[in-house]
Amino acid sequence: MRIGVFCSSSPTIDQKYVDLAFELGTAIASQSWELVSGGGHISMMGAVSRGARGGGGRTIGVIPQALVDIEFADHDNDELHVVETMGERKAMITDISDAFITLPGGAGTLEEFFEIWVGRYLKFHNKPVVILDPFGIYNPLHELVQHLESENFIKPGMRDLISWTTNVDDALKACRQ
Repeated sequence: MRIGVFCSSSPTIDQKYVDLAFELGTAIASQSWELVSGGGHISMMGAVSRGARGGGGRTIGVIPQALVDIEFADHDNDELHVVETMGERKAMITDISDAFITLPGGAGTLEEFFEIWVGRYLKFHNKPVVILDPFGIYNPLHELVQHLESENFIKPGMRDLISWTTNVDDALKACRQ
């Protein structure tokens, strides 16, 4: 199984988030699964890959050429696919992954999460969509999704397509469903 992970590449976040990413990467490898990531080497994105490789796992990175040009690429990936645009990056990650885990992150992470979630709802794929949030960073998002459903902006059942988890084991279990 290939797990696509969306997460922060910010170098200014608290170390606990980087440690979480490393732990997830290690756990993915312990299942003999492959990691698919955005192909970067810094912050959480680099940590999840290092965790997977450290646990004997295989890593696949997908990165736009513009990010390779600024020395952002993780050249230690078992496979590193260089694409032209962020859209191509997301499309490839979607195509080659069997499930998706979203870790804490910013605007880019949220964009990836929303695209995967909406794609599942519209039946472009039927792959698990998981949020792993042990620190409550996405609690306001969870409340917003519930509020949008109560106001009929999100159809009944759409929010049920997201597995909200608070630990690595539960996130991996949700990927199996």
